[in-house]
Amino acid sequence: MGLNEDVGRRLRALRHGMDVSLSELSRRSGVGKGTLSELESGRRNPTLETLYALTTALGRPLSAVLSDPSPDGVSSRQPARVSGSAVTAVLIERYEDGEAVTDVFRVTIRAGAVQESEAHVPGTSESLMVLAGTAVVGPPDDLGTVGPGASARWRADAPHVYSAPDGDVQGILFVRSPVSPRRGD
Repeated sequence: MGLNEDVGRRLRALRHGMDVSLSELSRRSGVGKGTLSELESGRRNPTLETLYALTTALGRPLSAVLSDPSPDGVSSRQPARVSGSAVTAVLIERYEDGEAVTDVFRVTIRAGAVQESEAHVPGTSESLMVLAGTAVVGPPDDLGTVGPGASARWRADAPHVYSAPDGDVQGILFVRSPVSPRRGD
C-alpha cells in the first residue's frame, strides 16, 4: 500500500472512530467533501496543509494519519513524506505518553517560499532546530530568524509561518500536541 492509500485508510478510520460524517469533517476543516472522499479512497495526493486542516478538525496530531499507533507509544514504520507550499516534512518519530504526542519531522523549507500554517490543536507547540540555512519562523507578529545550530520555539495553536529567504533550510521540527480524549473516554 502506498502513502495515499495508507493516509486515506487512517483518516477514514479516525473519522469513523470519532463518529464524524464526511460532511461534518468537511465543514469543520474547510476541505471540500469531494476532496475528502478522494483522500480517504487513496485517489488524491495529500498536502501538508490539507492534512493539518483535517487532523486539527479531528483534534489529533498530524502523525495520527501518517503512522499507525504502536502499543509502546513509539512508532515503528517507514517514514512518511508530505509536502506543503514551502515545507516538505518526513515523519521520523512519533512518541506518545499520557500527556502528549510528540511528532519529530526532518524538514526542508524551500528557498524563497513561504508557508502560512493555520492554528493546530489547542495546546500544540513547535520547535525547530536548524541544521543548515537560515529560517524565519513563528507567529506572523513575532517572527524569529534561526541559523545553523540554533532553535526556535512557538505556540502552534495560533497561525504561524515558515520561510527560507536565503536558500533551502534543513532542520528537525518537533511538534508537541496534547493527547485528546478518545471517543468513549
